[in-house]
Amino acid sequence: MRVMMTGGTGFAGSHTVRRYVEAGHEVRLLVRDRDKVRRIFDPQGIAIPEADVIEGDIADLASVERAMEGCDAVYHGAALVDMRRKMASRVLETNARGVANVVGHAVKRGLPRIVYVSSASIFFQPGSGPIHLDMEIQTGTTAYAKSKAQAEKVIRTLQETGAPIRVSYPTGIVGPDDPGLSDANEAVYIFFKQTGVTTSSGFQIVDVRDLADVHLRLLERDGGSARALAAGPMLDWASTYRILDEITGTRLWRFPLPGAPLRLLGRAGDVIKRFVYDFRFPLTRDAMEYATQWPGASGEIAARELDVTFRDARETYTDTVRWLYEAGHLEAHHVGKLAEDESAA
Repeated sequence: MRVMMTGGTGFAGSHTVRRYVEAGHEVRLLVRDRDKVRRIFDPQGIAIPEADVIEGDIADLASVERAMEGCDAVYHGAALVDMRRKMASRVLETNARGVANVVGHAVKRGLPRIVYVSSASIFFQPGSGPIHLDMEIQTGTTAYAKSKAQAEKVIRTLQETGAPIRVSYPTGIVGPDDPGLSDANEAVYIFFKQTGVTTSSGFQIVDVRDLADVHLRLLERDGGSARALAAGPMLDWASTYRILDEITGTRLWRFPLPGAPLRLLGRAGDVIKRFVYDFRFPLTRDAMEYATQWPGASGEIAARELDVTFRDARETYTDTVRWLYEAGHLEAHHVGKLAEDESAA
């Protein structure tokens, strides 16, 4: 089938493009930067015809309609992510229009397969039990978190009318071949380049390649709507650092810090962004609550229903750290024996 895709040059999106093409589907990409398509996919040997690269924006209905013409399905993964307070209204407006334009127009056209990428974080509330799909939607405090919650409510309303929308809810997305440094991969980078903290809770990831498999199964499944919690391993912080030490043969510098001070720092970050200095770094109340109070989630139901296997953390981290080195983000002394393995190969 021919799939119109937004977010196809992002991290999860580019892996989903690859997975769709490998499975024999055709893709049409709505992008803001045509050259980025070539930079990402040409080295991978993925040929996307020029006619199937449409320059436009999810907030512009005309370009969405142009990209969707002649397509059998839609994948909507694009969203504006910006932690600066001055961008809050734009984040909310852009992401709301994106869902209305892309998903709403796909429903209006009667397309039988619509895949939408949400986030497991929309269910998170400090002090709650493990995340599951029957939990109430939580608004969050940042504009991006609010936009995802608002989008989820729109999606639920459309699903209730019978719209065939299939939703993935990933945890922290980690893996190789990242067109930029997305949030969870940037966290791994910081562990090596700066420092880490052992605190309460832990770091739950999903391998980006497994998430792409989830998106393929959601696309190809028969029937109407579906929801899938794409959750890989949940490890406490000490176990996460221990795996990184073991795969590299080095020792990352980290120090213990209770969750409460980190949450205070997050609240301070919100105040600083409001009154002193508006910065991109996600030092926010939301981020620190996720880092110190995340209760974990299970991907067992999605794995069983979609016939997907979620990789273990050691494999994901090995491939991710090796890629960070090969891409020039980390140096040989950071990754230890992984750099030696590359030299030997």
